[in-house]
Amino acid sequence: MTDDAPPELTPLDPAFITTSRIATALGLLPFVVGAGVLEFAKLLPPGTFLVPVLLAYAFVAYTVPARKYRHWGYDMGTDRLRVVRGYMFYSDTIVPFGRIQHIDVDQGPIDRRYGLAKLTVHTAGNHNSTVTLPGLAHADALAMRETIRAAIRQDML
Repeated sequence: MTDDAPPELTPLDPAFITTSRIATALGLLPFVVGAGVLEFAKLLPPGTFLVPVLLAYAFVAYTVPARKYRHWGYDMGTDRLRVVRGYMFYSDTIVPFGRIQHIDVDQGPIDRRYGLAKLTVHTAGNHNSTVTLPGLAHADALAMRETIRAAIRQDML
């Protein structure tokens, strides 16, 4: 690796795939229920609503989270956090520690069950002032928060 080459990105925790699948499946459940209601109403031949919705449901709930996982990464430098995400709509965000106002580590019930957390850094300004990094091991998110806090304190001295 040359000095000009960007550093390798650290992938998210693999449990992020599982938690994303669960969250996606739960989020799409109303569509399956709606298709079931339409099937029960017998407006069209059997399977007209439910089969396509179930196929799309299975595809989206299983495939999309794995793709999302493959296209997320981060690099924690000594003075900045770089978050890269997306494939078709690519985003490469660099947040200098000196611009960070405060840091959140969040866990929902699904994340807590799998030991994951989401790191959110809030920066000065109002446009794109929040950078979120989901799918981190809870201990890693806490360690990253403390590293950023220590770097900010060092800058203030």
